[in-house]
Amino acid sequence: MKAPTFIDRVTVHVRAGNGGNGVATFRREKFIPYGGPDGGDGGRGGSVYLQASRDASSLLPLYYQPHQRADHGGNGMSKQRYGRHGDDVVVRVPCGTEARDANSGEWMGEVLADGDRLLVARGGQGGLGNMHFKTSTHQAPRECTPGGKGDDRHLLLELKLISDAGLVGFPNAGKSTIIGRISNAHPKVAPYPFTTLHPVIGTVAFDDYTTLRVADIPGLVAGAHEGVGLGDEFLRHIERTRLLVLVIDMAGFDGRHPADDYFALRKELELYNLDFAERPSLVVANKMDLPEAGDYLKEFVRRTGVAPIALSADTGEGIGRLLDALRQWARESPPPAPAAPPTGAEAPRPGAGAEPKAETEAEPKKPVRARRPTRARLRVRDREADGASDG
Repeated sequence: MKAPTFIDRVTVHVRAGNGGNGVATFRREKFIPYGGPDGGDGGRGGSVYLQASRDASSLLPLYYQPHQRADHGGNGMSKQRYGRHGDDVVVRVPCGTEARDANSGEWMGEVLADGDRLLVARGGQGGLGNMHFKTSTHQAPRECTPGGKGDDRHLLLELKLISDAGLVGFPNAGKSTIIGRISNAHPKVAPYPFTTLHPVIGTVAFDDYTTLRVADIPGLVAGAHEGVGLGDEFLRHIERTRLLVLVIDMAGFDGRHPADDYFALRKELELYNLDFAERPSLVVANKMDLPEAGDYLKEFVRRTGVAPIALSADTGEGIGRLLDALRQWARESPPPAPAAPPTGAEAPRPGAGAEPKAETEAEPKKPVRARRPTRARLRVRDREADGASDG
């Protein structure tokens, strides 16, 4: 069986370390008969983090190593010595990875930019030693507390590629050839459908040293929003794109009319995500080097009212017009806004603290007790009273 080369959804088991136990010990040294309690605290358990890395392109390493465990904290020791803290585990994932609880579906957070971190399993707190329980009336405490348990959960990680533009179209429309022409990507190109089996990212470099990331996803078919073909598995990779590039086969592959492909493609995108209807888009008419493409193009414009960018990815004719359109869009488009959590998410955003404390009424201030005058103050007061009577 051929091993997978690209994984964008995986279930992992993360377990943070338990906190170390506090200990109950007493100081015992020569000539010190009452040394008192000196039991130290336990160390905290290690935590598990997800960290975005631009060097990672897939969740494949987690597919083979689905169990990620952090170290436990060490127990406290005598002489008020603390136990060692457990080492944290940092799992590197591609930028654009989302994390959910695999059992409840609760959204936990996402990592977008390189270096972003998300805490997915918090380590347990260390227990307290008996040195914390000493009081004036309890000078030899034997109490100590155990360490807290670390988080233990199963996570569903989903990768949504981060790109500026996404190439969308039916199979064999020429998307892979186009991304190979305009970027440094080298996807597989062959004259049969479903050549692209996983998304491909290419970087377009312009003359003014600006860049644009373009994603090529596998071809869509009718019913892709319901899971038909490969579209449902990879449509989520264009959710983060700010520009949709609809690639239409203007030669009428398999007897389909290009205008019908355009309307069907629009319908599939809107059924999958209503936001796609309002997202900026470009329409590319590919395979214009074939003889039947000219007649199809005129009828396409008449039926759709859209003037596409005509080109031939095979010969390279018209690629410059597509690059000019992408560069113009990049200059005029606003910078991307930070992503918001999905609707209905109840989990706090990464980095958020504990739940806010409930508002309570202000406690009434205690009455200030008057200070009892001292003898010196009484003598001063008597002298002032005598001086006032003599005057």
